[in-house]
Amino acid sequence: MFKNFLGNSPKWYKSTILSFLIINTLLFFILPTFLDHHLAYSIVSWLFIGEFIFTLAMALKCYPLQSGGLLAIQILALGLTTPHNAYHEVQQNLEVVLLLVFMVAGIYFMKPLLMFIFSKVFTKIKSKLVLSLLFVFLSAVLSAFLDALTVTAVLISVAVGFYGVYHKIHSIANSDFDGDGIVDRKELSGDTLEEFKSFLRSLIMHGVVGTALGGVCTLVGEPQNLLIGEKLGWDFIQFFKVMAPVTIPVLFAGLATTVVLEKFKIFGFGGKLPEVARKIIENYTDEQDSIRTDKQKYALKVQGFAAILLIAGLALHIAPVGFIGLALIIFQTAFTGIIEEHALGKSFEEALPFTGLLVVFFVVVAMIHDQHLFTPIIDWALSLPVNQQPSMFYLANGILSMISDNVFVATVYIGEVKQAFDAGTIDRKQFETLAVAINTGTNLPSVATPNGQAAFLFLLTSALAPLIGLSYMKMVKMAFPYTIVLGVTGLIGVIYFL
Repeated sequence: MFKNFLGNSPKWYKSTILSFLIINTLLFFILPTFLDHHLAYSIVSWLFIGEFIFTLAMALKCYPLQSGGLLAIQILALGLTTPHNAYHEVQQNLEVVLLLVFMVAGIYFMKPLLMFIFSKVFTKIKSKLVLSLLFVFLSAVLSAFLDALTVTAVLISVAVGFYGVYHKIHSIANSDFDGDGIVDRKELSGDTLEEFKSFLRSLIMHGVVGTALGGVCTLVGEPQNLLIGEKLGWDFIQFFKVMAPVTIPVLFAGLATTVVLEKFKIFGFGGKLPEVARKIIENYTDEQDSIRTDKQKYALKVQGFAAILLIAGLALHIAPVGFIGLALIIFQTAFTGIIEEHALGKSFEEALPFTGLLVVFFVVVAMIHDQHLFTPIIDWALSLPVNQQPSMFYLANGILSMISDNVFVATVYIGEVKQAFDAGTIDRKQFETLAVAINTGTNLPSVATPNGQAAFLFLLTSALAPLIGLSYMKMVKMAFPYTIVLGVTGLIGVIYFL
């Protein structure tokens, strides 16, 4: 019966999840016979939270939607929350769901333009230091207006494409790739291949860190940003202004870290593009430019105009973000002739698994609210002097986001703080200050591991990671200096500028 349970995930993981389900059920019925019902249900609920965080931390073994979803179903079955309350959580955060469903799909049709931009940057800039800075900056800017996961997907597509071109030439013993000479396959093997992998590895890591730097700044950069902004009633411009005292210094600190890492070639950075690889890639991009059809050129212009409309729509807050994303889908497909249903369906594939996982988050959040699990912690944090509260929330969110998904952490904390505001425990000014601390706390230190940010996890589980030798520990090592600099700079900003 359980032969195909959780697919190809390790047996120990399958056994662990089954044990969780059995233990939860037994404790739910046994503990109330010895303890006060409220205390017993609180213990079981905390156990569920620990188990759910475990499924998030083990995302490389099994996508959390299945294992975490089973826990969510059990939560509902045991009555620790109700379907109605879980639906209420989803209803309150419908704008975030619409963002994931429609905005990510809308940006999918903009990928050719984004790949065109990154490809030009990749081949025209000769200096690795300047190229790294541009990758960080471009990723940050794009993530501020688009979505970190989508920008990461574009970076992966560009890198996989260039690696594929290199590998294709490498597989041919004698290939005339530049029109002037013959390259031997041996010239592309050994140290040259490893150097090329190191170059791509460092560049892609700079890029995904850039998505975190830009993603923390705006309402649409990360899913939890919109969730936080919705609780506070902030529009795109207001969100940016409120976060700026912390996020702008962090952005410059991140860029400075990039310079240091490339200059001193530490933590796995500093790898340069071999000249033979540069010629191959330049030839490839020139060839692509030469064979680009009028229809494809026209599509790039439509996508560019759509990007302008997107920025204007977000800045002017003319509609909910999800509606703007849906408008992007309609506009781009209508003017580029994409009318088949299956062609439209591909654009939704990237976001829907995470959207499903987000709904599972809300079931757990509903249980936390119904069982009042975080009330003592929040009450203790709010009992601290007002000037100490933001840093405490920043640290608590940051540490938890290093091992768990930052969207889940932010959802829990902003919900509890909103309840405190509604109850009159804190005033509006303090509510806003704590919201900034929660947003920056979940977005910045979470770059420490792939578990913290969806974009990092997406990179680690992509087809690119094994090609360039990017393992879990390699990613943690390369992210470490960024984690320290961004985390400390963010904390300083929260303490001194809020």
